[in-house]
Amino acid sequence: MGLAMFRLRETGCPPFLLSNCRYWLDEYHLDGFRFDGITSMLYLDHGLSGAFTSYERYFGPTVDEDALAYLTLANKVVHTLRPDAMTIAEDVSGMPGLGAPITEGGCGFDYRLAMGIPDFWFKLVKDTRDEDWNIGHLWHELTNRRMDERTISYAECHDQAIVGGKTLMFEMGDAAMYEFMRVKDNNLRVERAMALHKMIRLATLFSAGHGYLNFMGNEFGHPEWIDFPRAGNNWSYIEHDDSGSSATIRT
Repeated sequence: MGLAMFRLRETGCPPFLLSNCRYWLDEYHLDGFRFDGITSMLYLDHGLSGAFTSYERYFGPTVDEDALAYLTLANKVVHTLRPDAMTIAEDVSGMPGLGAPITEGGCGFDYRLAMGIPDFWFKLVKDTRDEDWNIGHLWHELTNRRMDERTISYAECHDQAIVGGKTLMFEMGDAAMYEFMRVKDNNLRVERAMALHKMIRLATLFSAGHGYLNFMGNEFGHPEWIDFPRAGNNWSYIEHDDSGSSATIRT
């Protein structure tokens, strides 16, 4: 949302942003909002001055109280106008209370994203041999959440696949996916990638606290990127080869 650039202490700023929330609810009948990257809002240093290793970091002088007030008001406005609407906080710092009710001193978000899980999966498949996986550590990462806040788990999202990276499937299968994705092909790298791709999603789903986020394309292991409809692909979500036929996706 880019809200870190707004001067939230100025009198006209919060009403302007809150009216924007109402506009999308009234005009487009949205049923929820994901507040993206709010870590940069929550702290005067945008959360960049160090790791969040203790609760002192969450309640120190770097916390932007104006941002906290705005986020609380935004949740109040959204849920007052549409009680069934859903609000989700994307915060990498783990700020306590974001998903707690306003009546209990929280910011009022319905859910928060478990952002550590996709980072954990990518690091695990890249840096650790399959036979060396620590199951206890894996379980801790999948279930490490506060019990008083509802959490949405996910295996990957655009942070990994679009911002200069790869999808999880392509991270594991890499170039072999271009040559060995036919049903009769036999390639150990592709077989491993397909097996882990399914297992990772299953493990993330059944250990999810209160919701599971399915990233665009990962239900069948999209190889590289998400290609939105455009003239170059005949305004289709399906990949085509040079002959115009649809690409075969092995699942």
